[in-house]
Amino acid sequence: MSFGDDLLDQVPRLRRYARSLISNRERADDLVQDTLERALRYASRFRADTDLRAWLMTIMHNVFVNDVIRASNSRPHIAMDDAGIVDDELSVDGHHAASLDMRDLDRALQQLPPDQREVVLLVGLEEMSYAQVAQALDMPIGTVMSRLARARRKLRALLARDTVLSA
Repeated sequence: MSFGDDLLDQVPRLRRYARSLISNRERADDLVQDTLERALRYASRFRADTDLRAWLMTIMHNVFVNDVIRASNSRPHIAMDDAGIVDDELSVDGHHAASLDMRDLDRALQQLPPDQREVVLLVGLEEMSYAQVAQALDMPIGTVMSRLARARRKLRALLARDTVLSA
């Protein structure tokens, strides 16, 4: 297989990770495109004996962080959420419970700091090992483990709070 074919095989994972990082589908697709563009531009720097997925996640991480920094420096962010919707007004039958759980999890993930959210998504969603995440994010494995522990603790608290509020 060629390098281009190997890149194409990674697109679904990149899209899934990008959409988890950024809830806006178009911006997530832009992140994937920017990642692939950089991967092609710097293909000569990729070593064939290394993990392509980790290399691409490193590129995506760097593009994402640069975009966040650029956005925070350029304009204020106004959070838009559906907090104005009163849950009692919405009736939901049983088969939608899983969908609501996913919505709650996504909302909780979006409340995590970006550095914690990245680690959770790479370990939980992409099923990368701690070592692979450490390599992709260029940090010590201990930092990966502590960020993951803090993120899990915060997610449990956020999800427990949502459960109490909806009861």
